[in-house]
Amino acid sequence: MKKRYYLDHNATTPVRPEVIEAMLPYMSETFGNSSSVHWYGQAAKNALELSREKIAAVIGADAEEVFFTGCGTESDNIALAGYMTAEKTRNGLVTTTVEHSAILKSAERLSKRGADVAYAGIDNQCVIDLDALRSAVNDTTALVSVMHANNETGVLQPIGDAADIAHEAGAIFHTDAVQSAGKIHINVKDMGIDMLSMSAHKINALKGVGAVYIKKGINVEPLTVGGSHERGIRPGTENIAGIVGFAAALELLQSEHEERAARLSALRDRLESEIGNRIPNILFNGRDARRLPGTSNISFPDVDGEALLFSMDLAGIAVSTGSACTSGAVEPSHVLIAMGIPPYMAQSSIRFSLGLGNTGEDIDHVIHVLPPIVERLRNISGSAQ
Repeated sequence: MKKRYYLDHNATTPVRPEVIEAMLPYMSETFGNSSSVHWYGQAAKNALELSREKIAAVIGADAEEVFFTGCGTESDNIALAGYMTAEKTRNGLVTTTVEHSAILKSAERLSKRGADVAYAGIDNQCVIDLDALRSAVNDTTALVSVMHANNETGVLQPIGDAADIAHEAGAIFHTDAVQSAGKIHINVKDMGIDMLSMSAHKINALKGVGAVYIKKGINVEPLTVGGSHERGIRPGTENIAGIVGFAAALELLQSEHEERAARLSALRDRLESEIGNRIPNILFNGRDARRLPGTSNISFPDVDGEALLFSMDLAGIAVSTGSACTSGAVEPSHVLIAMGIPPYMAQSSIRFSLGLGNTGEDIDHVIHVLPPIVERLRNISGSAQ
């Protein structure tokens, strides 16, 4: 069987063996419903609450401020739609032009329901324009939502500064931390974060599990009804095994943070350096900004991004042309367009995202096969250098 190289960890990640081991008891002997009063249910309830405490500790929150969901998208919707529905005195929502579709679609729906939605722009490195954000926020703004780490470029936003702008206007602040939680240090209290979204499958735990942090005192209208689970914020029987795995994965990443960040940054930097040396006329998107350690977004002008992706897949390399949630889209990335990158270049872009298991051998393989692929595709388009 051909060896395959996975460099698409921003889309999803393999489940760690340690996480599987932590989850196994809750898929066999300790299988109870956490709402049941007998031993089986109480054993599950104890695991649920211990996991809540562990996750809260990682982000600097109190346990009662963490609510489990089914995914990061659900967490984003609870934060935005839930808060804007509950808020009765202000009607404004401010976000950015480069958010994940979970935020943008939720904002669009809120706008159709009468919310006053404004979008702050970014610079050519994908960093939010704080002056534009300040201009967009006013005394009618209820909520400001700025993602922590961009899923396509890996660029980190100045969350503390953005939160300050929101609070100065009397608004609350939410951040989509689906790509950053566990990968870089987060303390919601120190950073001024009032609500935060997370997802388990981005950090080597199960798909189908997420969480939303909601600061004490903030009222959120539940999107669904039907039970008292998660204190009514997200009714439905909790996925105990997945939640236990989520907590285990976060704790592992917390303990490995410095080593992991250094290793992935070194691999990414080597990848970019070698690609830059071997392939002419390319653009590194967001390279001059603070980024997640393992993310690199590169444009290869005169190369169709989908053709490049398929060619690399045939060579055993899994990468992405952008967000996995919009992989069926034919339009160029809204993130790269917002950065001022022309559509033809945005459509020639590939995202590399490194994570658990990636080694120098993976980088060697990419460096070996990518230049001839790019040259071949440029020859096909008639634009080889």
